[in-house]
Amino acid sequence: MSPALGKCYDPTGAVHGVPTFPWKYAPTGYATRRQLRARGLRPGGQPVAAQVMRRTSRRKGGVSVAYLYRLDLAKPVRPMTPGRTAALAAAMTARRTCPECRVDVGYCIPTSLGMCSGCAYSSSA
Repeated sequence: MSPALGKCYDPTGAVHGVPTFPWKYAPTGYATRRQLRARGLRPGGQPVAAQVMRRTSRRKGGVSVAYLYRLDLAKPVRPMTPGRTAALAAAMTARRTCPECRVDVGYCIPTSLGMCSGCAYSSSA
């Protein structure tokens, strides 16, 4: 193992508090949240079981960390209920509705403008 990978290798968790592995060297049986979701699973309340770590910049000394969860303790994703579907649809409608002209503009209103582009640029001219 190279010296750069050695700083990220702590399988007992003595240095970082949880078992730590270099990027792309995690043992089988662990997955990130995204990997769990791709398999139709969720962490299900379990604590972080391990982490993978990598350096992000040689100059700044930054570190990226991805938390890992155990696959055998993961639970299936909860099914979408009609109530949750309706709530998500209402939230998306609210994000697309301009507060100035009250029109559903068909895209999410940018938070930097706070209104649709038609209202933002017609009132500033």
